[in-house]
Amino acid sequence: MQFQRGNKIEVFQKSGDEAWEPYMDDFIGLHGYVTDPDTNINDPEALIEVSLEGKGTHRLPQDCLKLVE
Repeated sequence: MQFQRGNKIEVFQKSGDEAWEPYMDDFIGLHGYVTDPDTNINDPEALIEVSLEGKGTHRLPQDCLKLVE
């Protein structure tokens, strides 16, 4: 899945990526939007920057995110 800047997302599951930290468990179920998809890298394994409602901006693995309408 390719994320683009401005996409609305949900953190819907815990990531299997080694970059996932225990404090990120609190992000599951939160919504936000993509602020930096790293389209220059275009790597599905790369972390992308998202802004989460009430939690600020974070770099998260892509396997924990899904697009929402």
